[in-house]
Amino acid sequence: MEKLKIGTILPAFSTTDQNEKVITSQALIGKKLVIYFYPKDNTPGCTAQACNIRDNYETLLANEIQILGVSADSLKSHQSFANKYELPFPLILDESKEIINLFGVWGTKKFMGKVYDGIHRNTFLFNEEGKLISIIEKPNTKNHVEEILKEFGIS
Repeated sequence: MEKLKIGTILPAFSTTDQNEKVITSQALIGKKLVIYFYPKDNTPGCTAQACNIRDNYETLLANEIQILGVSADSLKSHQSFANKYELPFPLILDESKEIINLFGVWGTKKFMGKVYDGIHRNTFLFNEEGKLISIIEKPNTKNHVEEILKEFGIS
């Protein structure tokens, strides 16, 4: 699977979030958009990343940046994760890996000598017209919002 390329228009998708609210790609156009893919709810790196976003969420909103988290976890897992850490942003469901595959972030990974398939931690930034302007590969989970703001040219 090939990862989206800079300049690509936001792929069409429709799904729900942890609150069972329908999220469509078409409805996301009009504001700056960040879609971040993470391997698994309630794991150390994914929790650090989500909490960094939570702690800086007002800054994102003030800069008209909407953010979505995506993993292949279940509705129940997303609900538990969002509730436990009081995450104010949508975690969208993708158990079928349809969106994960659209963005090309599923593939071979290596960890502690093991090789397996999984979600690569990547963040995609789109402008107001829905055009991909940047990809953050292997984001810093503890300072992710700082990276996002820098990519949008906001200091």
